[in-house]
Amino acid sequence: MSIFPSKRVSVKIGGKEIILETGRLAEQADGAVWIQCGDTVVLVTACSQALALDKGFFPLTVEYSEKMYAAGRIPGSFFRREIGRPSERETLVSRLIDRPMRPLFPKGFKDEVQVLANVISADQENDSDVLAVTGASAALCISSMPFSGPVAGARIGRVNGQFVLNPGISELKNSDLNFVFAASREAVVMVEGEARFVPEAVVAEALAWAHREIQPLIDAQEELVRLAGKKKSVLKEQPDLSAIAAFLQKEVGEDLARALTLPGKMERREAKKVVKEKAAVLAADPSSSFAEDAPALAAIGNILGDMEKEIVRGRIRTQGRRLDGRDTRTVRPITIETGLLPRAHGSALFARGETKSLVITTLGSSTDEQRVDSLVGDHTKKFMLHYNFPPYCVGEVKPVRVSRREIGHGALAEKALRPILPDDASFPFTLRIVAETMESNGSSSMAAVCGGCLSLMDAGVPILAPVAGVAMGLIKEGDEFIVLTDILGDEDALGDMDFKIAGTAEGLTAVQMDIKVTGISTEIMAKALAQAREARLHILSEMGKVLPASRSALSKYAPQHDEVEVNPEVIRLIIGPGGKNIKAITAETGASVDIDDSGKVAIFAPTMEALEQARNMVLAYDQKAELGKNYDAKVIKILEIGCIVELMPNLEALVHVSQLDTARVENVADFVGLGDRIPVKVIEINGDRVRASRKVVIQEERGIPWNPEETARPPRRDRGDRPDRGDRGDRGGDRGGDRGRPPRRR
Repeated sequence: MSIFPSKRVSVKIGGKEIILETGRLAEQADGAVWIQCGDTVVLVTACSQALALDKGFFPLTVEYSEKMYAAGRIPGSFFRREIGRPSERETLVSRLIDRPMRPLFPKGFKDEVQVLANVISADQENDSDVLAVTGASAALCISSMPFSGPVAGARIGRVNGQFVLNPGISELKNSDLNFVFAASREAVVMVEGEARFVPEAVVAEALAWAHREIQPLIDAQEELVRLAGKKKSVLKEQPDLSAIAAFLQKEVGEDLARALTLPGKMERREAKKVVKEKAAVLAADPSSSFAEDAPALAAIGNILGDMEKEIVRGRIRTQGRRLDGRDTRTVRPITIETGLLPRAHGSALFARGETKSLVITTLGSSTDEQRVDSLVGDHTKKFMLHYNFPPYCVGEVKPVRVSRREIGHGALAEKALRPILPDDASFPFTLRIVAETMESNGSSSMAAVCGGCLSLMDAGVPILAPVAGVAMGLIKEGDEFIVLTDILGDEDALGDMDFKIAGTAEGLTAVQMDIKVTGISTEIMAKALAQAREARLHILSEMGKVLPASRSALSKYAPQHDEVEVNPEVIRLIIGPGGKNIKAITAETGASVDIDDSGKVAIFAPTMEALEQARNMVLAYDQKAELGKNYDAKVIKILEIGCIVELMPNLEALVHVSQLDTARVENVADFVGLGDRIPVKVIEINGDRVRASRKVVIQEERGIPWNPEETARPPRRDRGDRPDRGDRGDRGGDRGGDRGRPPRRR
């Protein structure tokens, strides 16, 4: 226990103790909670600040950060501190916290709110993301801010067919389900995760089970509020806008209703703009009772938005008719084109209604893997999906930058496609997919999933099965609800749910659910999942008409790949001093060469010719002489007892003086010179010692076959009682072998 005074609550869920504590740290924050599981600790703080001017939206900021000291590590950046832009994981977890918290603030609350979640201890087994979600809820609950919590965050896994709540990082390796969700006492409020072809019924069952299991965390937060909660602030009294609302309904209500019958997004937007301008002119007219009513004039946009919401939702409830004229279950028309970019490795243009995504697949080598520095250590990613949402796709002018939304949508699409990729052993390429949103009117992230799958197939990547995705919406009034298939952008804004569901014909691979109400029941989720399956099978059918399977071969512009095995002892020779040799291979061929300590060498080259050249250059360092084979050898050293020749790069042999010619050789230099190329035959291999003969080749040319027994040992020369130098030189030369060492002389 701490020597600092604090309030502490603990609860056990999923077989693990979770501790919620306040009062020890960050006491000047409006709400601060230390949440701990195992040795993983997250400090979450919540502060608010009144604004002089209404920004027109709720200014909530959520920042999740991982401090490297939490895992006993020093940051890998140049400055050795956590600075600059947040990592992709930090951005994604920030979104996980934001999405369930935002709908639980009252509509009239416009103070600026900042929630900061800092990982200050990490045991690398209990993940901090779900702790941060619960910690944020607890910090807001004990603060003075109006917040309709608590909610609790948790992770759902499934190992050997059994659901696991908050599985450890090591357990997740054997799980076919990895969902992060948040739930209130009554209902689920947020879901995001990935799966390996899990059926919809299992997903619905998992969420219902986890919702029951998470209830003790709700109890713990309520107990912490009882012990340390602050008195909630009272919302400022909002001006009465009923009169201006009635005025606008009378003056422009019918105009707005007509504008909302236009099926096209851009023409409908233009018509609504005309209605808004007309409303502003009428309300500001000197004869109007609202001409001097600044709050009423400022509220015109919001009131028209409420009117639009009521009209659209009312038509769906009473007529079953949506903005573009569809019923609640129909998918918009689908158009697909593949292979449209001539030099890309794979490309696809996928359009569903007014949403269109151009998706490109690029293959790379192992050197193109993404290096990630995280709390659990450095690791690499061989598959990346980047989603872009340029302003022109919605006809706007905005700064071009990568937003949190783009990072989140890209991560979701990446999760959807990852399970269908071939394993590294059979397909060692690094893969990058880029989804460029060309036009957007709802569900552009799911268009990225469909287009991404098609671009992989167009590139010739042998996927396990095609994947498609669709976004589901919801209209809920009281206990009645209507699930919408393939929602438009306006239906997302005016509805109560955005439930993105991706998968194969067999089962789900990724889901993401956001809601604008306080929660939805498992009954609604089950219906949405079942309805989404119908839509997904239809989309997969349309995709199959264009590209039934992956192309049989990779693009001719894709990297060519081969793997060879070499003796581990020659790895140092392939690399060379300071990487000299391997750099030379790369410079000459343009190939990327990745060498494993086991001796496996992976080669990626831009063309087949470059691949063959790089392969030969690598294997040149691991050549083995073949007994009885003829070589065009190069003389590299002249000795008294013969000469050393290079059969191939890094492969040398001794040609004894007795094997230089059919005639007696008194002076080696009379027969060969440095740099000469002479034909030789390998006549003896003894370990790494190689002997060759020019004499045998000359004899063969004259029709005399080689007799290995005659050349097995060099003859001793008649030099009286003096030992044969050639014999000793021969033995010395043999020790040079194919290691490039000259024969030793005694």
